[in-house]
Amino acid sequence: MKKNNSCAVRAIGVFSAAALMLTACGGSEPDGAEAWVLTGDGWPKVEEGFDRWNEEAEEGQEFSVESFENDAYKERIRTVVGSGDAPTLIMSWTGGALLEYVEQDRVLDLTDHVGDLEERIHESVWNAGVVDGSVYAVPLNELKPVALYYNQAVLDEAGVDVPTTWSEVEEVVEAFEEIDARPFALAGASVWPALMWVQYLTDRHGGEEVFQRVMEGEEGAWDQESIRFALEELKQLADSGAFGEDFNAVNANQNEDTRLFADGEAAMMLQGSWVYPNFARDFPEFAESGDLGFTEFPAVEGGAGDPSNIVGNPANFWSVSADASEAEQEAALSFLSEELYNDEYIDSLLEQGTLPPVKGIEDRIADAENSEFLEFNNTLVSEANHFQLSWDQAVAPDDVQALLDNLASLLQGDATPDEFIEAMNAL
Repeated sequence: MKKNNSCAVRAIGVFSAAALMLTACGGSEPDGAEAWVLTGDGWPKVEEGFDRWNEEAEEGQEFSVESFENDAYKERIRTVVGSGDAPTLIMSWTGGALLEYVEQDRVLDLTDHVGDLEERIHESVWNAGVVDGSVYAVPLNELKPVALYYNQAVLDEAGVDVPTTWSEVEEVVEAFEEIDARPFALAGASVWPALMWVQYLTDRHGGEEVFQRVMEGEEGAWDQESIRFALEELKQLADSGAFGEDFNAVNANQNEDTRLFADGEAAMMLQGSWVYPNFARDFPEFAESGDLGFTEFPAVEGGAGDPSNIVGNPANFWSVSADASEAEQEAALSFLSEELYNDEYIDSLLEQGTLPPVKGIEDRIADAENSEFLEFNNTLVSEANHFQLSWDQAVAPDDVQALLDNLASLLQGDATPDEFIEAMNAL
């Protein structure tokens, strides 16, 4: 079963005892391992995993769990990590925040402490937690790629097919004016959904290396042809009415973009996989109509990017605090090695209609509810050459608000692509 009462066996079998940042059988008692999670869809399954663990955990390896709303968590976690008061398990989206933690020596190198997880997880997801060849974070929940959703009834009414290339995207915009529908739903008031367009266009045009230069802090990295191309194309779409005239008043937090799409007021929507369960919950008639479709982002003709590349959030990730006690670290590493993506946890994710980033579970996916969508996502991720993290998670934490503010200015017509680039390079 989960635990072995032999301290020596556990230390050797789970931790590769020579790695020695811990004292698996030392005399110190744990101060109390702790994990912070988020509220909202999907997170109750993560908490259930801790409940299962605590029921069978050896004395001193139990976890206390505290939940936070998204924004409150982001505000607090950097402060406690920087002060050395972080929870034992630190949740992040990787990207800029993880780089900051690694540079400050606030998280452990997990390379020798994760059992067979690396072999079981899709490579494009696993790599998000790797920094300079070492593992500092491991995925903890479901895959969250971004896909193009389409309402087949609206497409049929306009007499157009789902666009598969960027030139086809530009061609179909005018077709929807005649039926009084917007081609794409976009929640401009929330800003971050527009990043998905910029990311995909940048990647399709220039490849993943373009944004990598930004992440690595290369001077002037925002001033690249592919980023300018993406910004110009997004602005052209906005100016042409592709998102509707009121898109800057549409709020994703209120699911207003999803409503426009489900109600047939928009033909398509670029959004994350996290919105899919909302259709059955909030728009059951549409979800059951057979008109809900999904596909990959269109290819950019002549672009240097691999069309298999995807963007979104590979998952949320756990890191282990370097400031935790040795006993707390031992509990955390046991949890990551033994509980994470075991059969019970995989089944619980599939039952809620979400997809764990685990290889070789095609048969279980086929038996799950929403299997068609899960199979689509599984194919997207398993065949992806690269899975790029959402830019508002990938950039340095201090640059996130500037990124969103400058993009908002572009969407509102208050800044040009060149002005966006100049502002970002000035940070």
